[in-house]
Amino acid sequence: MKQLNVRLDDAVHEALEQRAEAAGMSLPDYARKVLAEEADERRERFLTAAAHFAQAWGPAFEAEFGPYPAPAPTRGAAADAA
Repeated sequence: MKQLNVRLDDAVHEALEQRAEAAGMSLPDYARKVLAEEADERRERFLTAAAHFAQAWGPAFEAEFGPYPAPAPTRGAAADAA
């Protein structure tokens, strides 16, 4: 296994620590996961295909099912539903 040492500024380090904590992971484990995902060519191909699909078919889905995320109901609509 190879080792990589990277210098980060304080703001980036803090942001990564917060994300790692939110994911229930240590910072080294979280960084390892993020770097592995970034290096995964299949993931990159999937994201590219998903972006293409969303651009090509998004308008049809929105016409059929409405915008995403759906707009929050107004107070009047929520009161009417109750």
